[in-house]
Amino acid sequence: MALSEFEIKKVEKAAESFLAARRPPPEIRSKLDIGWRLEDQSLFIFEIRPVWNNPSEYKEYPFAKASFVKSQGIWKIYWLRQNLKWYSYEPMPQVKSIESVFSTVNSDDHGCFFG
Repeated sequence: MALSEFEIKKVEKAAESFLAARRPPPEIRSKLDIGWRLEDQSLFIFEIRPVWNNPSEYKEYPFAKASFVKSQGIWKIYWLRQNLKWYSYEPMPQVKSIESVFSTVNSDDHGCFFG
C-alpha cells in the first residue's frame, strides 16, 4: 500500500534536511551527488554519478532503502551489499519515524552506507 499524502510530505521534509547536510559541494555535484526517491512504500537513497564510458549520461547507485510497514507503523532499514542484495541494517533494523531513518543513515555507525 502506498504512502498517504501526509506521509509523503513528511518524507519530503526529512529528505530535504538530510540532503542539505549530506550533499557534496555544488562545484562537484556534476561528478557526484546524492538523491532519493519513493516507490510505493519504499524510500531509496542513492548516489548519482556519470557513466564511466559516457560522462553525459548519469546513473543512480542505491545504497540505502527504507520500507514503511503501515500495519506496524515502522520503517525497516536496509543496506545494499556488494552482491547487490538488500540486507537488514542490523544495528538498527527498524525505527518509528522517517526522521530516524535519515538519522540512522547519516550517522552510519557501521560504515554500511557511506563506507
